[in-house]
Amino acid sequence: MLARKPLILLCGIVFCVGLAVSQGQPAAKPLSGDDIVTRLLDSNARRAESLRAYQGIRVYEVDYKGFPTGHKHAQMTVRAEFHYPHQKTITIVSESGSKTLLNHVLHRLIAVEQETSSEKEHSGAEMNRTNYRFEYLGVDRSPGRDCYLLRVIPARDDKLLYDGKIWVDATDFAIVKIEAQPAKSPSFWISQTQIEHQYGKVGNFWLPFRNRSTSRVRMGGQASLSIEYQDYEITAEQQSQLVQVLGGE
Repeated sequence: MLARKPLILLCGIVFCVGLAVSQGQPAAKPLSGDDIVTRLLDSNARRAESLRAYQGIRVYEVDYKGFPTGHKHAQMTVRAEFHYPHQKTITIVSESGSKTLLNHVLHRLIAVEQETSSEKEHSGAEMNRTNYRFEYLGVDRSPGRDCYLLRVIPARDDKLLYDGKIWVDATDFAIVKIEAQPAKSPSFWISQTQIEHQYGKVGNFWLPFRNRSTSRVRMGGQASLSIEYQDYEITAEQQSQLVQVLGGE
């Protein structure tokens, strides 16, 4: 299970992609690209069903350097709570720094995330064969785990989809890292955006740990957004769905 205005989609990827069950880590087995994708998508669906509720703290930081404002910085800490299947509550704990960045970037980013948590919006951004085409690139270790490396190609130009590479854990069949760019620029004013997401294990699941996005603005500036995920707590888990998540192995 795998973020629309200037600077809003610096991190334009749905935040809950890549949940997984922890099960050790033997070396990557030879598999076809189609088999890897099938197991990834099947495991994502089962894990989404299993994770009924969780909460955690996020720390957002955004920096802008360039014309006409010079250097501006803002930080926001929020508490996020998720309840199956698509209910999400985000509460601001604290904020500081540039009011422009807070109001026009961070507040808007949170609003867009809550809007896209609906079932309709979620399905339009979900990682599946309707929204993406996949190409097998090989085997890699990132970080320190055997992973299958896949190219993901969006089926259409959409601000909520991305074009790049994903690292799929060879045991859990979960996404552990993404390097990509949005399939469609979130704004005329943004000429290029590079995104990196990393995931880590929390109990039986993989959840977002760190997001980094860097965007170049057409007027010559550069904006960067980071999100650090802290203090996760799994508050509801459906144990029966955690059996054979690897699709029959």
